[in-house]
Amino acid sequence: MVSLEDIREARERLRGQVDVTPCVRSDRISDIAGAEVYLKFENLQFTGSFKERGAYNKLVGLTDEERRKGVIAASAGNHAQGVAFHASRLNVRATIVMPETTPLVKVESTRRHGAAVVLHGSNFDEAFEEAQRRRDERGLVFIHPFDDDKVIAGQGTLGLELLETLPDLDAAIVPVGGGGLISGLAVALKESRPETWVYGVEAARCPSMVKSLAEGEPITIAGSRTLADGIQVKRPGRRTYELVERYVDGVKTVSESEIADAIMFLLEREKTVVEGAGAVGVAALLKGHFPELKRKKVAVVLCGGNIDVHMLNLIIDRHLVRSGRMVRFASRVPDRPGALAQLLQIIADQGASVIQVQHNRVFSTAPFWETDVTVTLETRDPAHAEEVKAALSEAGYVLRDLIADAALDGGAF
Repeated sequence: MVSLEDIREARERLRGQVDVTPCVRSDRISDIAGAEVYLKFENLQFTGSFKERGAYNKLVGLTDEERRKGVIAASAGNHAQGVAFHASRLNVRATIVMPETTPLVKVESTRRHGAAVVLHGSNFDEAFEEAQRRRDERGLVFIHPFDDDKVIAGQGTLGLELLETLPDLDAAIVPVGGGGLISGLAVALKESRPETWVYGVEAARCPSMVKSLAEGEPITIAGSRTLADGIQVKRPGRRTYELVERYVDGVKTVSESEIADAIMFLLEREKTVVEGAGAVGVAALLKGHFPELKRKKVAVVLCGGNIDVHMLNLIIDRHLVRSGRMVRFASRVPDRPGALAQLLQIIADQGASVIQVQHNRVFSTAPFWETDVTVTLETRDPAHAEEVKAALSEAGYVLRDLIADAALDGGAF
């Protein structure tokens, strides 16, 4: 079992090799949560994730024979980049097996760091099995993403950094996938300052650690695809489970809409980009999942920032819809020159911005003397949207709101 001394030794190895990331108070989140909240910006690591810590600690300890053989890893993205980057620096050949659903930004970044990338399977577990098959077939050294003592100790160095910045820390909130980060961090905190609480947060669509703790042993769950792809792990590690069971005070879950809202909050209010996995701790705080932490000093780990830009764009657009800042409606205008311009002028007079107009004369059920029009607008807030609709209604337009339920909890994203 990983000890505090193992983590201290890892800290010495990592000096000058991995960044000591900022840990900064968030006044905005503190006000909402009723606590003194600090954000640990691991999304600012060179590869965009805390995974560098464990990867380097494992790689630097390889024997000369192991280095000659080369290494292989399975990863949904962040572990891949950490292994690829530091393997290249240490002149070790690396092969990374990644799920076919891995965001392109993570795949391309891993390749740029010098690793050979193999895309296999629809999820981490299938990629993991393929990596193990290739390890046995080619005699490579397997670098486990979380269930490895050296990896766990490397991730635990983050806990030592937290205590150096916040020696009177009351609690830490940590994303949970396979459990490597929270288990190492919990050892560091609990063995150094036992009164510090450690909480984990998982995506509700893949709560493998929550269900394993309920069963009293690591179990494999079905799981579902989630915005928090970096923690979409169907089974926690044996080592990590034991450490979580011993040191962690609780693990909670957050929904897809809560994760998306947290990504947007961090983007708009904190001016930082995080991926879904990196946002789960903030999501839990913003939605009141930790009432026991009111008036406490709390650190939240933003564990990664490698989000696909297309997914980020979708999250932004859906958030604008859900917050009433983007609206879409249908109406009909007379089929004559200038009719569409009249409708758009009313919208302009109300100070709304037109994003898209669809003017349909042919594929329509409207009478021959009218045309269907669909308009998408950007507004300041829900009240402004209602003002625009009221002005159009007063001018005689019959409006049909086309905004469907944009909640993310119930299905695919």
